[in-house]
Amino acid sequence: MSSWKQISACAAGAIVIAACGGGSGGGGGIAFIPSATAPAADQPPAASKISLQVLSSQPEYVSGGDARIAVNAPQADQGQLELWLNGEKISPALAASATRLEGLVAGLKLGANTLEVRHKTRGKLDALTLTNYPITGPMFAGPKQEPFVCSVLTDLGKEPLVDTDDSKYYAVKDKNGNTIGYSRHCSIDSYVQYYYMPVGGTSHNQYLPMPTDGSRPGNIAKTRLTDGREVDFIVRWERGTINRFIYQYVMLAPFGEDPARPDTSLWNKKLVYHFQGGVGFGHYQGGPDKRAGLVDAIGKGYAIAYSTGNRTGEHYDMILGGETALMTKEGFVKRYGVPSYTVGLGASGGGIQQYLYPQNHPGLIDAAIAVQPYPDMVGQIPHVGDCELLEYYMDVTDRANAKWTASIKNRTWLVGFNAEETVANPFYGLQPYLPNVRMATGSTECRKAWMGLTAGAMNPKFDADSIMAKGAARMNMAAFGPIPFSHYDDVRNVYGIGADGYPRSTWDNVGVQYGLQSMKDGKISTAEFLDLNLKVGGWKRMSEMVAEGFPYNGTGNAEVMKVAADASYFDPWGSRNMNRWNPLTPDVPALRTHGDLDAIKAMQRSGLVFTGKTDIPTIDWHPYLEQQLNMHNVHQSFAIRKRIRNKMGNSDHQAIWFTETRNAAVEFDQTPMAFEVIDEWMTKIRANPQRSVADNRPDRAVDSCFDNTGALMARGADVWSGVLDTKPKGACTQAFPMYGTSRIVAGGPIEGGIFKCALKPLDNALADGTYGTWKPNAAEIQKLQAIFPEGVCDFASPGQGSAG
Repeated sequence: MSSWKQISACAAGAIVIAACGGGSGGGGGIAFIPSATAPAADQPPAASKISLQVLSSQPEYVSGGDARIAVNAPQADQGQLELWLNGEKISPALAASATRLEGLVAGLKLGANTLEVRHKTRGKLDALTLTNYPITGPMFAGPKQEPFVCSVLTDLGKEPLVDTDDSKYYAVKDKNGNTIGYSRHCSIDSYVQYYYMPVGGTSHNQYLPMPTDGSRPGNIAKTRLTDGREVDFIVRWERGTINRFIYQYVMLAPFGEDPARPDTSLWNKKLVYHFQGGVGFGHYQGGPDKRAGLVDAIGKGYAIAYSTGNRTGEHYDMILGGETALMTKEGFVKRYGVPSYTVGLGASGGGIQQYLYPQNHPGLIDAAIAVQPYPDMVGQIPHVGDCELLEYYMDVTDRANAKWTASIKNRTWLVGFNAEETVANPFYGLQPYLPNVRMATGSTECRKAWMGLTAGAMNPKFDADSIMAKGAARMNMAAFGPIPFSHYDDVRNVYGIGADGYPRSTWDNVGVQYGLQSMKDGKISTAEFLDLNLKVGGWKRMSEMVAEGFPYNGTGNAEVMKVAADASYFDPWGSRNMNRWNPLTPDVPALRTHGDLDAIKAMQRSGLVFTGKTDIPTIDWHPYLEQQLNMHNVHQSFAIRKRIRNKMGNSDHQAIWFTETRNAAVEFDQTPMAFEVIDEWMTKIRANPQRSVADNRPDRAVDSCFDNTGALMARGADVWSGVLDTKPKGACTQAFPMYGTSRIVAGGPIEGGIFKCALKPLDNALADGTYGTWKPNAAEIQKLQAIFPEGVCDFASPGQGSAG
């Protein structure tokens, strides 16, 4: 993103915001711009105390060469003050209020900069060190991932800026198609376009571009702001690049505003940072999404900040994501000013970010509306990695056992997730070609929702996001050498590289007793429990993995014919990359997988794991979709709550809401209500800062559940009783059945977060009640010892490598 100093018109009605040094040099002092309203967060200085403050970021993390700053000073002193940057007097334009001056200081060099405020007669009064980083990053996330495929051309129609002559990077072409250079960082100049919502429009897909001739369309809808004003629904939509990703800032704008001087009179001074979900493994800039134009929020006067770097469908490096969010919000504040508060909004991975970033970067957001969240992404990898091991065991290894096909629900005894006959197994039609496979007609959540994610996360030979194809037209992909596609490669700056040259993996199942609780409950026999754990196996090392089979290369007729010709090509489980049980040596257990302890320790220290540290107002909302086998299984909200309670002592700042979707013609959206409740909550916090977040809760900011029309079913402190305690089930607990994971079935805690379990000797497990009423005989003990030579999981102890 460029500094906001020069603005020039370009074609198609857009505005290009060009770079400029600006803001430095000599002069008689500070240029004052009277402010019609006091700047946000305007606090009076202490008597005779004059101080400097960076408003757009922390002083140690400034990007792009400029920063919004404040000089806290009584009005009587303001005319006597001077700003000095790196030993030279500067004259930035600052807005004046009764208690401070505020504006943009530009001209920062890379690295450390010294900003001073001096009084003409009293000398230096305060100084700050501002550490400036390139707008392309990095600040703290580590070396940039390569290759990195640009998308500004395919998604915005703009060639990236030339920044290198190295021909392996993205080729930049002129209007005649001639290559004029190459782009490593995929940057573009920021620009503004205007859209409007037509009468009757209700969706982000219905925005229309404003005419380029400056005329006013006759079908512009009206919208009502939070202060009651009715205004035209016209939107200023700014796009550009920050930290290599595409950002968007969206807010209402009056008709005919001068883009060089954005008119923020329709902004209610509240900012929504829109995070998004999905599962991706990096190497791609990502496409901007018009969902950033949140109709309900924008129509009420909220501003939206968004970056493709905060869409987990592009990557799951939450260190890079946090850095990008900080830089993107910084850019917004520099351009438009300090919001009264920032609320997060986002689903799935967008929900994860609203728990991780308040932990890692306090102050980035002040409140959260986390939709369908998980505690973190890395905590899903253990049981998702189990999914295909267990499905393969039921489909192939133990296919003679009728339990796994008699009722699909029986599979929950191993995988923990829900299963439904009404959700068809997409591959059942291929059963006639597969003599050594016996599939169920229905599906588990493993099959419906998580298939392919183990391969995407762990197999370096599987290009899950088609990065090679995306880069082929404009990049020399071969020049980058072999690319070990995986989650562990995506976040190699945290996990590190092993001796074999591949990223280190955290996935581990040593000591995991699959199906333990189901055995204790009598759902599977002790013989079945032993057979399962003998034969389930684990995953190969990345260096040993090979290319995937069907359906990972497509599901068209040609791929189906390959299955018909060779049944071994059918491999939705990724079994070719498993440590499989060998029927020729039936008593030899299949090898389990050891996770890299150094990688686990690094992950725990890095901020990829949600420890439960958060204290901001949070509404955690799940539309209930268990019957669809949607991957956003609802027990995750309580996994989060348990971590918060473990860390913070209570979870009084978090409200968990579920909304019914069964038998709904259209799924009800509870987020408009969540916005209202968060706004009430933040208003009370500002009015009563001496009270705690919990004490400022409005009446509706409590645990609740709603029917499929959004009407309240039950509300209060006890509606979720029976989930994290032994009390009788509350009204909401009764209405919404919840399921678990394979690791919970294996005896693990609901909160998860154990990546490599502490081990206890088998003798201890036999004595301490681990197996319930089962008292194994000598032969069974011998088999257990063969299966678990290193011991079994002790889930009562912290996991190996845990931060604690």
